[in-house]
Amino acid sequence: MTTTHLHPREVLDLISPDLRAQLVKDVRKDWPELTDDLGERGVSQMAAYLAATVTTEEPLTPSLRVDRFWHEFLKRSVPYLAFSRALGVDYIHHVPNEDEGGSDPEAGRAAMAVTTTVIREAGFTVDAEFWPNEGAADCSQCHAGCTDSPVGGK
Repeated sequence: MTTTHLHPREVLDLISPDLRAQLVKDVRKDWPELTDDLGERGVSQMAAYLAATVTTEEPLTPSLRVDRFWHEFLKRSVPYLAFSRALGVDYIHHVPNEDEGGSDPEAGRAAMAVTTTVIREAGFTVDAEFWPNEGAADCSQCHAGCTDSPVGGK
């Protein structure tokens, strides 16, 4: 896999202050109690997650909180595409799980553990408030089934 290996600060700087503020505003529409601080941290966790996805062939899964930010970033396709390309890939695809059998909490915990490990290995800090396996209170998504596309889209 060909990727650009950027320092975590460089990755976070790929999202401008104006875009960060817009993403927080977008997420706040469905999460009205989101504070500016938590929103900023959410954008950073999303960026770390996306940067980590390009370092592995293993599919990674976002937490519910991180996925909220990712969904809003996807809607802003021009900066999202530029972000993906700056990471050295054409596009980081969002792949929902269409399995109608329901979620598997054990698989979800394992997927979150793998994801947070890869984020740390990529040099990022994992913010526990955004990851159920790290202590986040909002853990309704033990396995929502969304992943990146490590094989098909890069």
